[in-house]
Amino acid sequence: MNNHQPTRGKPRVALVSCSALPDLEPDDQLVLAPLAARGVTVEATIWDDPAVDWSGYDLVVLRSPWDYALRRDEFVAWAQKVPRLVNPADMVAWNTDKRYLAELSAAGVPTVPTVWVGPGESWAPPADSGEYVIKPAVSAGSQDTGRYDLADPGHRELATAHVRRLTAAGRIAMIQPYLSAVDTAGETALLFLAGRDGLAFSHAIRKGPMLTGPDLGVAELYKEEQIDPRTARPDQLAVARRTLAAVPGGPEQLLYARVDLIPGPDGAPVLVELELTEPSLFIGYADGAPERLAAAITTHLARWA
Repeated sequence: MNNHQPTRGKPRVALVSCSALPDLEPDDQLVLAPLAARGVTVEATIWDDPAVDWSGYDLVVLRSPWDYALRRDEFVAWAQKVPRLVNPADMVAWNTDKRYLAELSAAGVPTVPTVWVGPGESWAPPADSGEYVIKPAVSAGSQDTGRYDLADPGHRELATAHVRRLTAAGRIAMIQPYLSAVDTAGETALLFLAGRDGLAFSHAIRKGPMLTGPDLGVAELYKEEQIDPRTARPDQLAVARRTLAAVPGGPEQLLYARVDLIPGPDGAPVLVELELTEPSLFIGYADGAPERLAAAITTHLARWA
């Protein structure tokens, strides 16, 4: 039984960000008016602000806490202490380490082939001359991510140095073949939002290619993206739903989900990432999406009432 006592008057919702974005990311600001129209009081909050009383909110919604990557253990521990958090803390723990891709692959979801290299392990670039992407298993906003052409001896050295830099810092590196279709078709992100009957498809966007070369270790909160609206194809929707069905505990617990796909070598969509913790939802790129997100939040509020 739910023992939560709702706050008196208007329900209070915290939208969780980070100190670099104290007033929320601009796209997330679009949900404020629809929530206000539904009688919901919304406050932008910073996840690691010790002054915040999380128990005072009827719902705590993770949005842009994008500085957590180098403090993941602290972030996961924080999430476990926050009542009425969405997406829930167990999803935060599972989804903030990209090794979840191995679990989804084992469950039959088509994913990008990935090699994992942990601290204390060595890695040498493969003998072939293809392009590869290297990034940490825990990251946000394409931080610490680079693209390497292994036909270039200089890139081979930089790729090796990138993996070494990550593992020396106690992080796990992931190495994937670069899917060239991203340069033409781009990446498709499919956005799902909670409804009365669980997650429902809301809209899709196209992300243009972002990785132009090696990562040189320059710190930045996130990389700018070229975003355009896109109509999702049936095969993309099928892979997305197959992915969500494989989420531990089921997708019914989720407020939102973003499924990122790229065409594989045969043209069929493969999963690049499943974003359940702090994804950009791109609600400014689809008519009615801010209202649908507001409705999803009120749906979750009703579950705690």
